[in-house]
Amino acid sequence: MGLSDEKDRIVINVGGTKHQTYRGTLRTLPGTRLSCLAEPDAPSHFDWDDKHEEFFFDRHPAVFAHILNYYRTGKLHCPADVCGPLYEEELAFWGIDETDVEPCCWMTYSQHREAEEALDSFGGGALLDLTSNDDQDPEVVADPGDGVGDEADEMTRRLAQGDSTDAKAGGLWGRWQKRMWALFEDPYSSKYARWIALASLFFILVSISTFCLETHEFFNPIVNRTELELVDNVTVEHVYQETETVVYLTYIEGVCVGWFTFEFMMRVIFCPDKMEFMKKALNVIDFVAILPFYLEVGLSGLSSKAAKDVLGFLRVVRFVRILRIFKLTRHFVGLRVLGHTLRASTNEFLLLIIFLALGVLIFATMIYYAERMGADPTRPRAPASTRTSRTSPSDSGGPLLP
Repeated sequence: MGLSDEKDRIVINVGGTKHQTYRGTLRTLPGTRLSCLAEPDAPSHFDWDDKHEEFFFDRHPAVFAHILNYYRTGKLHCPADVCGPLYEEELAFWGIDETDVEPCCWMTYSQHREAEEALDSFGGGALLDLTSNDDQDPEVVADPGDGVGDEADEMTRRLAQGDSTDAKAGGLWGRWQKRMWALFEDPYSSKYARWIALASLFFILVSISTFCLETHEFFNPIVNRTELELVDNVTVEHVYQETETVVYLTYIEGVCVGWFTFEFMMRVIFCPDKMEFMKKALNVIDFVAILPFYLEVGLSGLSSKAAKDVLGFLRVVRFVRILRIFKLTRHFVGLRVLGHTLRASTNEFLLLIIFLALGVLIFATMIYYAERMGADPTRPRAPASTRTSRTSPSDSGGPLLP
């Protein structure tokens, strides 16, 4: 009996770690790679070591322990200390369906897919570039004897073929379009792109600072205006006062708008897909923030009443310049992560609002029925009591109720 068991036993060396099991155990999952090891002709199809009488696989030994345990128990668990893509790759190599993962481990296993989708939603390439070295040489330097250099040469040849194909297809314009688009769109594509991103960031901060300074009275002195009006062939002089923004703030804003216009036009010209470009919210914000300045400059020289009314309206809508602060999300990955986090947490925010509204409604109803017992005909109704339930006790002034 012992000889039969020893004959049925099989040794599998995975990454230097030896595992022993029975051929019958491997046959529990037919159609998989391990089940093929139980066949009599398996040594001729796999890496068989006659000296040690074992099969060898250069795979992850810790993951294989869980996979082999799946053959023994019929339950596939996911190790918590192994990255999801690695475990998925190992399952594919051993021919095991990922849907066999136990429900208790499915959340841990599928987290990597949610993370990859999240990275794709706000441009995961930038995050990957953050970890790269700025001064790293793009060429791969490797020892000719280790095999890495051959792979690098092969990759270089493929990239060169791809570049030559693109060059033939798009010519000089195709090459420059890709370079210029990356220069203005991807701050992490090159050092020059980072300098342009820093310049854009500087002008954004200056523009926002100028917008804030224009609201201060120091930069809005009161000036006297004289307007002549012809009434019954008599010229009547009207003198009135109005505030006027100092001219140098307008010049500073003009320089900033000039840079934003140049940047926007370059991105429009070299954009691979013009329609997709105009659909993005940030690009619409760029255009809306630039347009009022040029309209204001164009109408400032007109003296008609209609032009002055339009000019006054444009001065009111100049607040859209503050929307340029959203352009910072193009230069800071953390802001994109924050925006994605807020979008992903929409359901939780709605649930929080519901809980707050429920508490307000309960306490407002309690206040209403508590004051209903009094004789005051002006007692607050339940909707009015919601303000009382929402107001902090610190807002009350002594004996006065909020």
